[in-house]
Amino acid sequence: MITRRNFVKGISATFAASMVLPLRLSAFPSGKIIGIQLYTLRDQIKDDFEGTLQKIADIGYNAVEAAGYADGKFYGFTPVEYKKITEDKGLIPQSSHTGINLQNVDRVIEDTLEAGMSYIVLPYISQDKRKTLDDYKKLAEEFNQIGERCKKSGLQFAYHNHAFEFEKTDEIIPYDILLNRTEAEFVTMQLDLYWMIYGGCEPLDYFKRYPGRFELWHVKDMDYTDKRESTEIGQGRIDFEKIFAAKDKAGMKYYYLEQESFKIPPFESIAISFNYLNNLQY
Repeated sequence: MITRRNFVKGISATFAASMVLPLRLSAFPSGKIIGIQLYTLRDQIKDDFEGTLQKIADIGYNAVEAAGYADGKFYGFTPVEYKKITEDKGLIPQSSHTGINLQNVDRVIEDTLEAGMSYIVLPYISQDKRKTLDDYKKLAEEFNQIGERCKKSGLQFAYHNHAFEFEKTDEIIPYDILLNRTEAEFVTMQLDLYWMIYGGCEPLDYFKRYPGRFELWHVKDMDYTDKRESTEIGQGRIDFEKIFAAKDKAGMKYYYLEQESFKIPPFESIAISFNYLNNLQY
């Protein structure tokens, strides 16, 4: 259950974020928050967590989304330690990919608040939980329950898609079930633009059909090979100018670069992506 302690911590975190973000933005030349999903540099993080964060900050990124939460810690650090390390590098510890469920929701909420974050994102649905359309309906109800508990603590719950959510069953797209059966107040979508397009759907169509539902984005480009692998932003086939022009319709507040594989050195790659995003008009 959500305790008074958690509720107060949630309100405090929300207030703190409202005070800190403008200060950080004032120190950032473009005034943009340009985030990165740390899964992008998972191999480098294993070798040198703090050094990798410093290189990320030196390139110009100023927000991070974690992908290393386990046993109450982020990348082996307590929530308070993680918050201090990231903030000392000039990075906003904004969000985390976390295996949240109805059994661990209270612990995850508490740790996420202590880490100074604003978002908890469920990154994946295991195959055994999405065999039928009825499974997706059940998941939507669970998302509502998790999202309501997050909201009461001052956090926002989000779901991150891959491509399988767009594979039709009986002419129905499962992703649509998640959107139609979740409450916008409690559940927002972290739209992975690459995976939606890979799955055969168009972001602009979804923005029109479900305005305001896509508060977070994962931004990664798709190369021109038959494998359609991820590549540096602006180097592939996705029209980010058109997509970012519709950000208000989508309801986008924050986005994170994510790249799953590299053909050039990773830090060189993410610098190319940063420069594109920093120069993009939106």
